[in-house]
Amino acid sequence: FDEAWIGEHHSAGWENIASPEIFIAAAAERTKHIRLGTGVTSLPYHHPMMVANRMVQLDHMTRGRVNLGVGPGALVSDAYMLGIDPTTQRQRMDESLGVIKRLLTEIEPITHESDWFTLRDARLHLRPYTKPHFPISAAAAQSPSGMVLAGKHGLGVLSVSVVRGGAYSRNMKDFWKIAEDTAEEYGNVMDRNEWRLVVHVHLAESKKEAMAQARERAGAYQREYFENTLGFQASFDGPQNQIIESMVENGAWCVGTPDDLVEQIHRLDESSGGFGGLMIQATEWGTREQVKHSYELIARYVMPQFQGSLVSLRNSQKQSADLKDELNVLKTRSLEQAAKDYEAQRVSD
Repeated sequence: FDEAWIGEHHSAGWENIASPEIFIAAAAERTKHIRLGTGVTSLPYHHPMMVANRMVQLDHMTRGRVNLGVGPGALVSDAYMLGIDPTTQRQRMDESLGVIKRLLTEIEPITHESDWFTLRDARLHLRPYTKPHFPISAAAAQSPSGMVLAGKHGLGVLSVSVVRGGAYSRNMKDFWKIAEDTAEEYGNVMDRNEWRLVVHVHLAESKKEAMAQARERAGAYQREYFENTLGFQASFDGPQNQIIESMVENGAWCVGTPDDLVEQIHRLDESSGGFGGLMIQATEWGTREQVKHSYELIARYVMPQFQGSLVSLRNSQKQSADLKDELNVLKTRSLEQAAKDYEAQRVSD
C-alpha cells in the first residue's frame, strides 16, 4: 500500500481518533516507506499556525512522508461542542488554508487579522523538509466547496466515489469540472493524478463469502452510524441485514472478489474521466483476520492490475505463446543437430 490517511473526529462514538498527527507520529516509527496523511484535519477547529507547525514537524520526523488533507469538519456535532457556527466552517477553511500556504512558502513574517484569528509577524520555526512543502489535498463530498477550494489553491482532492453533491455535482465528471473551472480562474492547473477516490471494500475468495462476512457490521455501519447517529437519509427501507445488497448494487460499496473490485475501479475510471488513487475506507466489516485477508487480496490481485507490474510479464507470455510453434520447430532441429553431432564425434573417435 502506498498511503494511509487518518481522520479527525471528536464526537458521535464511531470514528474515535481525535488527533491524526499523534497517530501519524506513532505510525511513522513503525513504517519506512508508506506515506501518512491527515484524512482530514478539520481546519476550522485549529489556529492555522498550529496546523502548519505540527505538519512541518511531522514532515521532518518522517523524512518527507506526510500529506496534509484538509476539510471543514465532517461532523456537525464536533462544531456544536466547539461553539462553531457550521455556516462559517467552509469560509474559515478557505481563510486558514491561504494562511497555511503562506507560512509554508514565504520567508518574511506574516501579519493577518480577522474576526477568527490573528497572526503578528508570524513565521515558522522550521522550514518544511519537503520542498516547497508536503502535498496538500482538500476533502470534497457533500458540497461543491471542496472542489472550489482545490481549484483556487491548486490542491489535490480526496472524495467519495459516489458523489452526494446534488445539483452542483450530478456525476463525477461534473464534480471534477468545478475544480478545473475554478483552477483556471485562479491561474492553477488541476492534476487528475492527485485525485483520490474513497471506496468501501471487503473482499473474500467468493462473493457469497464476502457478503456473509460483512453483512452484519456493514449494515450496522450504515444504519446505526450514518442514519441513526449522523442523521443521513435512509438509503434502504428494509431490514438492517439487507442493506448490504442495496449498497453493493448501487455501486456505493464493493463487497465481493478481487475481480469485482477490478471491475468497479474500471467503472470509476470511466465515470470520473480518470483519477490517480483509490483509497479503501477502513471500516473493518469482518473479523480481524478476515479484514487482513481482504487487504491481502487487494494487494495481491488488484493492485498489480493498475500499477503496470503485469504488463511486461503478459507481453512476454503472449510473445512466447504466439511463437510457440515456430520455436518448437527450432527446438526440435536443435536437438536433432545435437544428436547428429554427437554420433559424428563418436565415429571420428
